[in-house]
Amino acid sequence: MKIILLGSIPKGDDVRKNWIDWKTEYIEKLSRDIPSANFLHGDLISDKEGAEAVVGHDLYLIQHADIAIVHATSKIGAGTAQEILMAKQFKRPVIAIIPKDSHHRKSNIVFHGTLIEDFINPFLFISTDYVAENIEDAIAWIQKYTKNPNSVSIKDLSVMEQCIDTFSEKFPKLVEKYKNQGW
Repeated sequence: MKIILLGSIPKGDDVRKNWIDWKTEYIEKLSRDIPSANFLHGDLISDKEGAEAVVGHDLYLIQHADIAIVHATSKIGAGTAQEILMAKQFKRPVIAIIPKDSHHRKSNIVFHGTLIEDFINPFLFISTDYVAENIEDAIAWIQKYTKNPNSVSIKDLSVMEQCIDTFSEKFPKLVEKYKNQGW
């Protein structure tokens, strides 16, 4: 099983000096519980190679991966967000690791007077197949998925069109207003 690890990677040698590489823990735990796993990540090519080679490298890995795991325990960057969408383009299962009460997930948050007990960033929730609290939770999902792949529906980019349809059906007056404005 080929697993791609997606997430923030420090930019520049100075920043890396004090960086603790999250991938080490993930690989250690995944290797113990899923011995057939092989791991790749975007840190295997240097940014000095140029933007096109870096993006091409990461997309090649995503295209050939069996599963993508996104480290979203803190704020993710533009590259990671786009890699998630490309994984959906390639119809790859995506697991996002988003602990409760972290940047992209809040407990008991109120929006316009309505309590949401477990708020997950809508774009991450929609574009991933499973939101795990930690790597152990992700491992359990992978084990279940590999035993019976048909037990889980893997999203592709059509999920974004479905969101537009849902919005249009739920808010027809707002859609009409936008159309009247030329949108």
